[in-house]
Amino acid sequence: MKLQPRGGTRRADAPPAAAKHPPGRDASDGPGRASASHTSRARAWARTVPDPALGVLGIVLLAGMLEALPRLGMVSADYLPPFSDMAAALADEADEPSFWQAVLDTLKGWGYGLAIAVGAGVVLGLLIGSIEVLRKATASTIEFLRPIPSVALVPLAVLVYGTGLESKLLLVVYASFWPVLLQMLHGVQDVDPVASDTARSYRLTPWIRLRHLVWPTALPYLVTGIRLAASVALVLAISAELLIGSPGLGSEIALAQSSNAVPTMYALVIVTGALGVLVNVLARALERRVLFWHASVRTEAAT
Repeated sequence: MKLQPRGGTRRADAPPAAAKHPPGRDASDGPGRASASHTSRARAWARTVPDPALGVLGIVLLAGMLEALPRLGMVSADYLPPFSDMAAALADEADEPSFWQAVLDTLKGWGYGLAIAVGAGVVLGLLIGSIEVLRKATASTIEFLRPIPSVALVPLAVLVYGTGLESKLLLVVYASFWPVLLQMLHGVQDVDPVASDTARSYRLTPWIRLRHLVWPTALPYLVTGIRLAASVALVLAISAELLIGSPGLGSEIALAQSSNAVPTMYALVIVTGALGVLVNVLARALERRVLFWHASVRTEAAT
């Protein structure tokens, strides 16, 4: 009897093992693997470049696009002047004291309105969220009032307060109040029920429960609400100046548009965008400062 090698017989038509995997090439190599390799290298390169540098690169690309579109005739310069003309108009505006006064008026309406909205949202959020009867009684009212756009209150604001700072504050406070209130309500309701029952069993006072149980749980929600409200407050401050004519960058934009000063109008729009970026950076810095102990901030810092 003829003995067979261990491991069984190999089919005569089966290619040798060396033919399956050519030397110097892995069996899994292919277009998909090459694409994944390029993607991983791109991600590694992006991680080595600082985030501020990438942000500056994006701004440079946007400025180059704004410069090229009218120069190449793709867009009429009457409607979109080159970026160099906007920069020159912005430099001229920066020499005028009225420009800085307009920036100050916008920041004043934004800051005052945001402070009022945050204070009211925190107090009412803690009160309504802690009392179940109030939470159920006000749920339908909140859902009814929250979707109403602030611009719908423009006639009321002008009728009651005219075109002064009070009209701007009415719109800013109304719009930025809801993110803070809703986040506080979610934060208060997110308190661990086991910890809450334990605090009651130990007969801790309401102040101690608020300080050591409710507040640490609701604080991350509050910071998120403030970050959202800060952007909303800036949008509504400029919108109120555009619609009502309150002093600020919005009214300066409307004035430049009516006088056909298109480069100046775009220059002021760029300033409003820069203010939005500044507000977002400050809100992020506040979040990292206040929530340094939170897992999300520590994870972000570690990466």
